[in-house]
Amino acid sequence: MIGRGKNIEQSLSRTRRSFFGRIGGLFSQTDLDERVWEELEELLIQADVGVTTTVDLVQAVRDESGAQGLRTPSHVVEAVQQRLLAVLGNASSPGRSQEGLWVILVVGVNGSGKTTGIAKLAKYHQRHGRRVLLAAGDTFRAAAADQLKVWARMLGTDVVAHQPGSDPGAVVYDAIKASQARDADTLIVDTAGRLHTQYNLMQELRKIHRVIKKQMADAPQETLLVLDATTGQNALSQARYFKDAVDVNGVFLAKLDGTAKGGIVFAIASELGIPIRYVGTGEDVDDVAEFDPERFVAGLFAE
Repeated sequence: MIGRGKNIEQSLSRTRRSFFGRIGGLFSQTDLDERVWEELEELLIQADVGVTTTVDLVQAVRDESGAQGLRTPSHVVEAVQQRLLAVLGNASSPGRSQEGLWVILVVGVNGSGKTTGIAKLAKYHQRHGRRVLLAAGDTFRAAAADQLKVWARMLGTDVVAHQPGSDPGAVVYDAIKASQARDADTLIVDTAGRLHTQYNLMQELRKIHRVIKKQMADAPQETLLVLDATTGQNALSQARYFKDAVDVNGVFLAKLDGTAKGGIVFAIASELGIPIRYVGTGEDVDDVAEFDPERFVAGLFAE
């Protein structure tokens, strides 16, 4: 039987212990004075929820507690949870919705966990009975294709790769043809771990996107930006650059289990409006979960 890996709740243990688990204690007193609200703001900002999102959320909960007389700790904490869930409401996206070849273009900076994220995505789709093919579109780094091949052997899937220094667009072109010839229904395309400040590499990314579009007008169905949850607000600035460069329509949040600041999910959702599609919940290849806003918020406050 294929393992299911760690779930979202397990991956949030550090964030829960450090910040969100302490919120309930703030409201254990009878009077909700200014100090309580200031401490709530401080906890949320420290958890990387973001200043703007935090200020708006705390004010909304204050107004609600005054208007509806929310005075018990459980009621106020529930109001906080509902407001957090509302932030994520427009930033979750439905899963796969069509037949035929599904192309996933994966982008991100060096060290974000992109290659491991691709392996986890491949395993995720295999668990759902899909035939996966990988494309080694990172031709700038000599070891990139080799790393992808190691994962492919472990997963029992194939990789389309060219020589180092080859045109990434040509790799992607061949990978689409190979997917169609081999009856694969899921193609996951790696790209160079480009720095978001490097203009030429961003242009290359746009070119890859165009190559895919010419082969399949409705592809890529997913352009996923891999962000390292442990980098906090830096992840947010990276996301802005990639959103401007290419049509990013989802985020793979890697290393969620390794950070105490899982609140970055709310900042991404609120400030960028990019759906969180998947989260990396641990170090094993099985440790990936499709993002579920309700489970995520519940996991932040689970005892």
